[in-house]
Amino acid sequence: MSNVEDRQDTVRSQMLVDGYYADPAQRLRNVRALFNRTARYYDGVNSLFSLGSGAWYRRTRLRRAGVRAGVRVVDVAVGTGALAREALRLAGNDAVIGVDVSEEMLAIAQRKLGIPLIQATAEALPLASASADYVTMGYALRHVADLKAAFREALRVLRPGGRIELLEISAPRNKFSRAFAAFFIGAVLPVLSLLMTRDRRSSTLMRYHWKTILRYIPPDTVLSVMRESGFINVSRFSDFDLFHHYSGQKPKDTD
Repeated sequence: MSNVEDRQDTVRSQMLVDGYYADPAQRLRNVRALFNRTARYYDGVNSLFSLGSGAWYRRTRLRRAGVRAGVRVVDVAVGTGALAREALRLAGNDAVIGVDVSEEMLAIAQRKLGIPLIQATAEALPLASASADYVTMGYALRHVADLKAAFREALRVLRPGGRIELLEISAPRNKFSRAFAAFFIGAVLPVLSLLMTRDRRSSTLMRYHWKTILRYIPPDTVLSVMRESGFINVSRFSDFDLFHHYSGQKPKDTD
């Protein structure tokens, strides 16, 4: 088996989390069902997770990526609209389209933002080729079944010179940082979520987040797959070896 094939198998296998979607054939249905069940708690859980700094961090990363008035943004895995809201603040009204597999998440995003929304997967975007300046995704790479297919779809819908901007979390490599993250995210936050909502589904969501963070592919592999998918000028900025901002560009000459 070639190195590329090995990498593809690694990308697929390491994103399977026992107890959630160990069976690849059931992955999409299970992910959709999980987020439909927990959509009402998503914003509260994320606020706990980020200690209230999530909106500022998302807006800062988008601004540094060059999102501004006049650009068209496709926010994949829009969820309840946390990243799309910050893109709207920078790009203006009617500048953002959201895509998600969960109809419950989309319903919340519609009430909050009123932007065009589409129910679809990252691997099959029902959008015209070369129709966006930016494709964004906030903390959802680890829910994608086929990373290369998703990146190729992003490349297709981007205009020449357009950019992909991805926010994600992965378990720190340092054993002490990793242990602290496991304690805070994997143990403390599920309890706080339960106390805040009085519903076990919120703590289930937080435990799911930590398990997918822990099992997710290494950042260097994400960068490699971005390059293999056709992106250039690929880079990663990290905070605390936990929060990552991946960036890439579609070649201007696509002939």
